[in-house]
Amino acid sequence: MEAVDEPDHSVVDERLAAWRQGDCVVGNHWFLFRVDVDRPVTREGMIASGGRSDIVEAEVQGFAVITQTCDLVRSCKARPFVEVSPLVEVASRMLREIERGRRPNYGFIPGVAPDRFMADLDRVMTIEKGVVARWDRIVGCPADEDSRRLALALARKRARTAFPDDFVTLASPLMRRMASKHDKQSDEGHTLRALREIRVRAAPSWYADAVELTFWFIRHDDDWTFQDRDRVHCMSALPRVEPGSRFVAIDGIVQTLDDLTAREYVESDPLDLDHLTTRSK
Repeated sequence: MEAVDEPDHSVVDERLAAWRQGDCVVGNHWFLFRVDVDRPVTREGMIASGGRSDIVEAEVQGFAVITQTCDLVRSCKARPFVEVSPLVEVASRMLREIERGRRPNYGFIPGVAPDRFMADLDRVMTIEKGVVARWDRIVGCPADEDSRRLALALARKRARTAFPDDFVTLASPLMRRMASKHDKQSDEGHTLRALREIRVRAAPSWYADAVELTFWFIRHDDDWTFQDRDRVHCMSALPRVEPGSRFVAIDGIVQTLDDLTAREYVESDPLDLDHLTTRSK
C-alpha cells in the first residue's frame, strides 16, 4: 500500500475553533444523496436516474451545521467529520410555526431568519471539516437561548413521540382549527400566538384500554397581555376533541412553564402541527 503523508490539521482546527452548532453558510451549494435508479422518489432522483446515476447533487441555498459544538471544535484528527443540513426558504407563516417548535422537521436559525431560511432537518449530509473551514461563517445562534432551542429541536426530531393512530384521529380537528386560526387578526389568533407549546399527557399510558387525556396550553412567560378571554379561547377548542373509544376523559389547562411540575412535563408529550396533520391525511 502506498504511504500517505499525515495531513496538516492545524489550519482547519484554527478556522473551526470559532464555529458553533447552528452556524451557517449561505450561497450556491450542493447537497449529495443516493437514490435507487429503478425507483427514484424525488424529482432530483428521477433526473439523475435518467442517466443511470445513483448519486444526486441537489442545489441548495446554504447549510446549517448541526454537529454539537463540543465535537465541532475538537481537532479534526480525532473528529474529522461534520453534519450539515441544507437551508431552505419558507413562508412567513411557517417561519413563525418553526420558531414556536411546531414543525419538527425544521430547525429555527435566528442568524438567517431575516431571509426566511431554516434548516431542513429531514436532510443531513456528512462532510470533512476542511470543507467547512473554507466557508464564510454566519453566526446562527447568537444567544444561549437560541442555541438551546436549536438543540431541543434536534433532539425532538429524533425522539418525538409516535402517537397512536386513534389519538391522531381524535386530535386532528383541534390541530387543524389551531393551524387555521393561528395567523388571524382576531382574539383567537392572538391567543394561539401567545402559546409557547401544547403538551398532552395520557394516563395511565398511551396504550391502556381506558385513557384520560390532559392538554396543557403553555403560554409564554413574558406575554403579560394574556387574559381570561385567552383561557376561554383555549378551552373552547377542546370540545373538538370528543371522548370516545379508549379515551374516556379529556381535560385542558392553561399554564406557564413555571406552573408545571417537572413530573408533569416529563410525563407529557409535545404536539406539533407537522406530525399530526401529516399522519391524519
